[in-house]
Amino acid sequence: MTECIQSVFEFEAHFSRQVIARFDGGTITSDAGGLLLRETDRRMKLLPRLARCFLDGRNPALVKHSVAQMVAQRVHGLALGYEDLNDHEQLRDDPLLQVLAGKPQQDGPLAGKSTLNRMELGDGSPDRYKKITYWRDSMDELLVDVFVEAHATPPEQIILDIDTTDVALHGNQEGRFYHGYYDHYCYLPLYVFCGEHVLCARLRRSNIDPSMGSVKEIARMVERIRAAWPQVQIILRGDSGFCRDELMAWCEANSVDYVFGMARNARLEAIVSEALEQAQRQYEQTRQPARVFVEFEHETVSGTWTRQRRVVAKAEHIDGKSNPRFLVTSLEAQAQPLYEDLYCARGDMENRIKEQFMLFADRVSAATMRANQLRLYLSVMAYTLLAGLRRLGLRATELATAQAGTIRLRLLKIGAQVRVTVRKVWVQMASSYPYQTLFEQVLHQLRC
Repeated sequence: MTECIQSVFEFEAHFSRQVIARFDGGTITSDAGGLLLRETDRRMKLLPRLARCFLDGRNPALVKHSVAQMVAQRVHGLALGYEDLNDHEQLRDDPLLQVLAGKPQQDGPLAGKSTLNRMELGDGSPDRYKKITYWRDSMDELLVDVFVEAHATPPEQIILDIDTTDVALHGNQEGRFYHGYYDHYCYLPLYVFCGEHVLCARLRRSNIDPSMGSVKEIARMVERIRAAWPQVQIILRGDSGFCRDELMAWCEANSVDYVFGMARNARLEAIVSEALEQAQRQYEQTRQPARVFVEFEHETVSGTWTRQRRVVAKAEHIDGKSNPRFLVTSLEAQAQPLYEDLYCARGDMENRIKEQFMLFADRVSAATMRANQLRLYLSVMAYTLLAGLRRLGLRATELATAQAGTIRLRLLKIGAQVRVTVRKVWVQMASSYPYQTLFEQVLHQLRC
């Protein structure tokens, strides 16, 4: 029996005109805006430095896909919305992605899913197939270096936000544990941000205290930052999960200021009982939320703190009930602005963590923690590239504060026909693209 393949598709007519579709439009891409990511990387030189964080043990004479190409292919793929290695089985033939990956001759496809998978699974041990591995310390240093380079002049003060989040696990990955608070099996990665810059992304098991390992991570970052900016004031900001004597004592010994949330307890609430009563009276008079701020020196009864520390309390009455909150800090600022202006601003870090998931930081389906740590790094690098586009190209535009998903949708997802000739790669973008003026402005700012 002859098998026919349909090549013409007819749809309901549009008034007097027939609507006919065919797969004969030539080489089409939906990611023409990725060229702006390429321009961003030319400014930041992020991906070439990322490639140098790998050790390639393959025979150079037999290498078809270099580490630099595979890293660029993977990071651009994440930035453009392709989360899975399986996606690259089709994407490898996209001529535009070949340009973004830096493939010199477009005479064949990019690396396929199996080749990319072997790059991610290498752990440095002798193996017939997995001969590529990465240096974790080099990638950690690269994140801090990119942050420092983003400042034309040394800042007087920087605030490092530290926090954890959960990454759900759906298989038998190494290090999986059930977390009672999140109510599922997960990892508990540690993130450190300064504004929109990510300085640390450390994958961890979830059967640990949230602050576990934070002293080591903060110490290496502070050392590298102060090597570039010796006089900068550093403030470490976090929630009650990081209110630990070990971390606060390290900060005090190394001239790093801090402000951490404190879990409330009966003793703390008794200390601020008068302020809570005052806030309640104000609420009863005005029927509006009432806040009273107090401060005091505090030392734990159990001896978990090695010294007294300044505690700031917000005694609030809202919706007919008390809502006390506590901070511990080394700063001398007034209580109310310290809480409302400094501590509450850490909420912006939640938006930065959400952006990590827009770039598939939760795609940790490899068997080993080392391989999943690499996937987390690749996601962070895709975020860093997009954040660089936002900082360098989108300043003073309507998308200057847009999140990664919005930037991808409006600026990177552009339909175009691609033609490759001997001397040129023609990218003929859709004439109906609605943000042409913005695209031109971004490219101009990236080249300034």
